Amino acid sequence: MIVEVVAVGTELLLGQIVNGNAATIGAALAENGFDAHHQAVVGDNVERIATVLRTAVKRADGVVITGGIGPTRDDLTREGMCMAFGREMKFSQEYANELDERWSASGRQMPLSNLRQAEFPAGAVLLANPKGSAPGLVLEHESTLVFAVPGVPEEMSYLLEQEVLPRLRKRAGVGNVLTNRVLRTWGRSESQVGEILDDLYQSTNPSIAFLASGGEIKVRITAKGATEQETLRLIAPIEVEVRRRLGSGVFAMDNETVDQIIASLLGERGWTIGTAESATGGMVAARLTSHPGASDHFRGAIVTYATDLKASVLGIEGLDDGVVTEATALAMARAVRPYLGVDVGLGVVGSAGPEPQEKPVGTMIVAVVTPEGSGVRTLRMPGDRERVLAYTTTSALHLTRLALAGEWWET
Repeated sequence: MIVEVVAVGTELLLGQIVNGNAATIGAALAENGFDAHHQAVVGDNVERIATVLRTAVKRADGVVITGGIGPTRDDLTREGMCMAFGREMKFSQEYANELDERWSASGRQMPLSNLRQAEFPAGAVLLANPKGSAPGLVLEHESTLVFAVPGVPEEMSYLLEQEVLPRLRKRAGVGNVLTNRVLRTWGRSESQVGEILDDLYQSTNPSIAFLASGGEIKVRITAKGATEQETLRLIAPIEVEVRRRLGSGVFAMDNETVDQIIASLLGERGWTIGTAESATGGMVAARLTSHPGASDHFRGAIVTYATDLKASVLGIEGLDDGVVTEATALAMARAVRPYLGVDVGLGVVGSAGPEPQEKPVGTMIVAVVTPEGSGVRTLRMPGDRERVLAYTTTSALHLTRLALAGEWWET
């Protein structure tokens, strides 16, 4: 089943906001086994919206429009749908009353412009949107399902999950079960993983796809079948082969993250952790506290960005010879343990750019100290400052994971 995404909004064309909705919808369609051959972005103009929609319905089984269904004069998706499909504009008094009740309950008077959200193309069904005031829409035009959802990301995501995807899955057929197995890897580039698995990529059911994400590479194995059992049976031998080829590079499966694994390992050991960060400015700590229950093992972080603070706060000596050294990172990881009263200390220093600091840009150093040992590693990270920091944060977490598992020791 082919599904096309149309994003409406002049602000998208001007680059004033990033077209994140199209990415979210595209990823969701792929995960559900739908094919996406085209995406379109169109400004707030009725004629141009209509033209894009006429083209989309000719080449797709489903179209998802995001944006342009709000209350203001430049929200023109409804009008564009009417023009494209030769429909009259209708008005839902029932939904207008519901809007009025919502505003009255909040003690405010509803602006008359909100009544635009009670309008809909003839034949369309209004989709309840508890996250906002604009209902979604769905209509069928010449066997193509056309959806319109708000541009507000939270509202779009809700309607996508609750209304759009279920209806598309139903249209695709009850027997069309799709299952994804995602193997998360670290330590190799996307091109390296691709070369190792190159011949497996030729498989069509199950199919394999690669996704680079913040320093990790995800290998997604997708199978279609009449039942879930059938799809799992198809996935099993490919998963075994991928794991065999990538070995210890596979660290997790599906939605499990490295920070969750670290939390689990710390829980098994009864250890706590803290960080002493310079170049990453607390980014590692933010990842370690990104999940519920982090307080069970994470005690705190010290960001000693300035050189003098490394000496005055952590008591590190010998900094006259430079800060971006393995000795400094290791000293920070050691010092933070008694300072925060933790079992595991993690230290990060480096030269993130754009100008080099002592060492070439991308030179980042991570140290981990546990009750059982210590290790330090110098990393060479590619890209601009943002990418260097993101990849270093991910690497610091993985080196911590390995250290907790007793698999990485360098004295």
